Amino acid sequence: MLFFRNNSLGIFVCFLIALPAWLLGKLFPVVGGAVLAILFGMVITFFWREHGKAQAGINWTSKIILQSAVVFLGFGMNLGVIVQTGIFSLPIIVSTITTSLVMAWGLHRVLNISRNTSALIGVGSSICGGSAIAAAAPVVKADSNEIAQSISVIFLFNAMAALLFPVLGHMIGFDTTAGEAFGIFAGTAINDTSSVTAAAATWDSMWGLGTQTLDEAVTVKLTRALAIIPVTLLLAMLVAKKEASQAEGGSFAAFSFTRAFPMFILYFVLAAVVTTVCLQAGVSGEVFSPLKELAKFFIVMAMAAIGLNSNIVKLIKSGGKPIFLGACCWAGITVVSLLVQRILGIW
Repeated sequence: MLFFRNNSLGIFVCFLIALPAWLLGKLFPVVGGAVLAILFGMVITFFWREHGKAQAGINWTSKIILQSAVVFLGFGMNLGVIVQTGIFSLPIIVSTITTSLVMAWGLHRVLNISRNTSALIGVGSSICGGSAIAAAAPVVKADSNEIAQSISVIFLFNAMAALLFPVLGHMIGFDTTAGEAFGIFAGTAINDTSSVTAAAATWDSMWGLGTQTLDEAVTVKLTRALAIIPVTLLLAMLVAKKEASQAEGGSFAAFSFTRAFPMFILYFVLAAVVTTVCLQAGVSGEVFSPLKELAKFFIVMAMAAIGLNSNIVKLIKSGGKPIFLGACCWAGITVVSLLVQRILGIW
């Protein structure tokens, strides 16, 4: 009862913002509900600066609902299909993820960008956009401004990729009689599922390939999304070791993997395992559709809370460097994806 009294108003406000953002995101999937929810939240908080009794529920939504969304994303993972059909793209996936993370780590000091913002842009660019940021943000303890800025940067390059990649693919000579090569390219070089889908569907439409490219791209994208698990665990260990070192005057003696382990990632893995076992046993995939939709809505709802906690003026003033970092990560991933595909003889 105490929880309801303290948090219900803030949760309800986030829900009211998330609902139209989610519906509009379905109409404009390349933009997506998450970006719209952040924008709505930032505009509202520009006029409603003191949230009063709603603040506790807004904070709870930005943390607990965000982690719950990641768990429910696991119900969209069929590990059997991913392992069977996505394994050949593994060298490209590993190469692009490594490139983005190394570039983000290297440039954060050069550009004097917050460590958390750099980490989130690197993870979001290399794995799966907003979903990866949702998973990594609680682990690195990012604040609302850092999350909002990272999501905004990722959205910018998602939209650009969806529009430009089909043209780029034709210019550099991808096979137009089959969808495999461009599907792998889209699945490894574009981070958000909506933009991967848009680019792949455009390629299919351009060359009359049915759903060849789309099927390939989505499978590769799902394989890539599994990198959420090792990357978030690595980030958790790095954060915990840093905190232990500071607490113990430079010693890692206080580090504990048990305390550092983000439990919601374990629940994400368990959800994926449950889904895989059920599908292998003949259960229809439609059973898990409501849970996947709930995951998407929870992300939108959490982004509404993050928007409410963000300073839109500060984000605009400090936006140049994160956009440049995002551009470097995006360019690096694109070049490495094409290069490794070339080496492997895919195109």
